[in-house]
Amino acid sequence: MVAWVVALACLLPMVAVATAALTGGADTIVHLAQTVLPSYALTTVYLLALVALGTFAIGVGAAWLVTMTRFPGVRFFEVALVLPLAFPAYVLAYAYTFLLDHPGIVQSTLREVTGWGPRDYWFPEIRSLGGAALMLVLVLYPYVYLLARAAFLQQSSSAFLAARALGDTSLRAFWRVSLPMARPAVASGVLLAVMETIADYGTVSYFGVQTFATGIYTSWFSMGDRGGAAQLALCLLGFALFLSVAERASRGKARYHHAGKQQAALPPTELKGAASLGAVILCALPVLLGFLVPLVSLSLMGAQSEQDLLSRRYIAFLTNSLTLASVAAALTLLAAVSLGFYQRLRPGQVSSLAAYFSRLGYAVPGGVIAVGLMVPFAAFDNALDAWMQAQFGIRTGLLVTGSIWLLVMAYVVRFMAAALGAYEGGQATVHLNMDAAARSLGQSPLGMLRRVHLPILTPSLLTALLIVFVDVMKELPATLIMRPFNFDTLAVQAHRLAADERLEGAAVPSLVIMAVGLLPVLLICRQVRRSR
Repeated sequence: MVAWVVALACLLPMVAVATAALTGGADTIVHLAQTVLPSYALTTVYLLALVALGTFAIGVGAAWLVTMTRFPGVRFFEVALVLPLAFPAYVLAYAYTFLLDHPGIVQSTLREVTGWGPRDYWFPEIRSLGGAALMLVLVLYPYVYLLARAAFLQQSSSAFLAARALGDTSLRAFWRVSLPMARPAVASGVLLAVMETIADYGTVSYFGVQTFATGIYTSWFSMGDRGGAAQLALCLLGFALFLSVAERASRGKARYHHAGKQQAALPPTELKGAASLGAVILCALPVLLGFLVPLVSLSLMGAQSEQDLLSRRYIAFLTNSLTLASVAAALTLLAAVSLGFYQRLRPGQVSSLAAYFSRLGYAVPGGVIAVGLMVPFAAFDNALDAWMQAQFGIRTGLLVTGSIWLLVMAYVVRFMAAALGAYEGGQATVHLNMDAAARSLGQSPLGMLRRVHLPILTPSLLTALLIVFVDVMKELPATLIMRPFNFDTLAVQAHRLAADERLEGAAVPSLVIMAVGLLPVLLICRQVRRSR
């Protein structure tokens, strides 16, 4: 029962968005189609294409180099290539704007050294579609890198060496054998990056790039058009689900198996000379641009700001962020345990369907979930207020809409897939014989969960808790739309200061968000170091 309550709660935003969009009248969607919808769609597609290509190239290239070759610093780069994952893309946008914008350090230094005026030279515009794509690529390529690296480590050398024996060069054997065998993992990583790009609001809004995400927020707040926001949200929801289904369908019934019982790892190639230097540069650039440069930039900005992290105002921001993240992480973990244990007890189509519904939230941007929850609960609050006033003369106002609990529900829906995945990964290590032994000794299902499963799954549970905690700390669009009045978080404060062009001030909450984001990244780095 609890598992299906969780599953239906995760499905509610999608159903509500579809209902609100389809019952909102055709005038709004016709107007959108004639004005901004083509622009939103085209810009979103361009952005997704750039991010997909960029994350694929960097992630797969870096994974192949650190896994299949040897060069100076390869052990360091194995771990360091994960570090950019600690940054939200919008924080990188603030850091690089501070560096590369017209009044930034780089262009100011260039003008001072050369004596040029503002119109005497050309410089790439960071606040552009290409700039937004670069920020997203730098923080999202670790998804592809981690999954591709794991796939390459698991591959046997037999097929690759057979291709070399048949006359293929190393590069050709990589394209024809190793990469196709790693395709499911690589495709999953690119899909994760694309889903995060669809969900991004902070980066594109700050750079002035008009995508579906910015359109939803503009329709909801600037124009007060709830119907238009719901219809844009439905378009974005459909697009996200289409990508997910299309990627899975494109695999068809393809399967990849290792021939024979021997799965000897491919001996790494020792790189020398120019090849070794090239590998170092190619692996160093993502770490430099995705972690070190923004870290130094934010530190310089923070040192120049007048923001006091220990002031009462910032303590309130920090407290709000930690409270939301802690409550949402705990509730998400409880819901994930309920779903995962239900699947364990009652395997079959019904439990699988409940788990599938619960995972849909990760494919849905935060802005869509926010609209999907605000619409039905606002209608409920208004109906209750009207009924209470008619029956008892009492105005109840908005009891649910605009509350912390509705915002927490949005977080639970958004990040349920991450918690459920971590829990199921740990649960797979608990043999079914343990369940049978516990039941034969008189344990009830809850007793088996408490006495057998939870102690064994403690590392997986802590990982799931940490992942959701950090994701909530970074979440921006859902928080902006659904937060209670005068209830701001570090992410909202950073966004507000950056929108007012107070980048030095925005650096302080951004550094705190980055520091918290390092926690799961360090955990991943530890696992990467042990995985070879």
